[in-house]
Amino acid sequence: MRTVSLQEIAQHNKKDDLWVIIHGKVYDLTKFLPEHPGGQKVVLKFAGKDGTKTFDRFHPADIIQRYLSPDVCIGEAEVNNSGEQEPEVETEEDKRVRLAREKMPRLDEMYNTFDFESVARNILKADSWAYFNGGANDEISMRENHNAFHRIWLRPRVMVDVSKIDMTTTMLGDKASMPLYISATALGKMAHPDGEKALAVAAGKRGVIQMIPTLASCSIDEIVGARVHADQTQWFQLYVHKDRRREKDLRQKYVHEGPNEFQDEEINREGGAATAMSGIIDNTLNWNDLAWFKSITKLPIVLKGIQTKEDAVLAARYGCAGIVISNHGGRQLDFAPSPIEILPEIMSALKQEKLENIMEIYIDGGIRRGSDIFKALALGAKGVGIGRPTLYAMSGYGAKGVQRLLELYQNELEMCMRLMGTPTLADIKPEMVDIRNLKDHFVANPTDYLANLSYEKMVPRGNLSKL
Repeated sequence: MRTVSLQEIAQHNKKDDLWVIIHGKVYDLTKFLPEHPGGQKVVLKFAGKDGTKTFDRFHPADIIQRYLSPDVCIGEAEVNNSGEQEPEVETEEDKRVRLAREKMPRLDEMYNTFDFESVARNILKADSWAYFNGGANDEISMRENHNAFHRIWLRPRVMVDVSKIDMTTTMLGDKASMPLYISATALGKMAHPDGEKALAVAAGKRGVIQMIPTLASCSIDEIVGARVHADQTQWFQLYVHKDRRREKDLRQKYVHEGPNEFQDEEINREGGAATAMSGIIDNTLNWNDLAWFKSITKLPIVLKGIQTKEDAVLAARYGCAGIVISNHGGRQLDFAPSPIEILPEIMSALKQEKLENIMEIYIDGGIRRGSDIFKALALGAKGVGIGRPTLYAMSGYGAKGVQRLLELYQNELEMCMRLMGTPTLADIKPEMVDIRNLKDHFVANPTDYLANLSYEKMVPRGNLSKL
């Protein structure tokens, strides 16, 4: 493999002649440029330069070797006189992040989920914060996911022996230390260099289940390899691609390498991974396809994204092992109802059809306190998923931060169960919550100061003084 001078590399800095240095090797990405799911601009930014730092924020380390032809590798980049590759210049954004990290509170000063969110807002790069924290349109559904829990009040029982609290459970037959799992959230390396591997470590340490996302920034092998013990349970979130025969499409996350299958006019790649995925996901997917999936796997199939009682009943009738009631964190359709709001009507519909015992019910979205978990369980959920909080905790403190986050959830749930007079999960009953105002969106909620302080409102770009 030949050594390529930095001067020669710098000359290949155009759209039709594009070389980039990644981990010391020089790649000709000219032909791949139109196919880059994240758009061409981010690649062109590093034309003729070293793009390793940005590459590592999004991609598994071996993704080039697995999905690009060996011919794209030109050679190895020469090193400068100091014996190191040319360093990337620190931008103003890099400087802001570095200084914010130097002022971070200690991990033992994190007392609730909102503390982690406040830290993440300061230390994450602007694009990462916008991606993780953003919701659809006016972000009504995203805020409502959390606010809806405030319309549910508790009805504690007294004179119960709560000296011992047992919150262990099983989810899809696998043991868990509490009825909580880590939801699939994309592009974990935008939060922390270890990405989904850090989540795997934290989940294993705290005895909870991790759901691996299709759009992970680490490979499946890396995430599975990060488990702390061999029998640690992990679930996989599957996006169904248009061409289901291609195993590569299922394994390569958000990178699409096919030369002509999807042209620019078919996919707007400037919108990033989410936009790219919307172009390759199978929009014809329907209920009849569940039979095909059941024919090719013995694994339990859980349908995520249920938002009505009608679809919950259909999922049960089509043989799903479970459902996740979810509006995808309020990121897709604004004004989609919060999962906790539709949980009671879904349970009622399933009971009416005598289907409540044939599949497990999960919800995700807006769960920020142990009492939120309790409320979901009381209304019929088998467990809950948390997404954004794990990203916020990981962004500042890595795997240890996520462990601390899970510890806080567990401590809060334990205290709530004790004060509610429920020593086990089986003792949590529907009559222990008051949901009379749950669907009344015009009812004033208690002011949630912690959430309001953490939430960053959207403002127009430009000079606000002119408005």
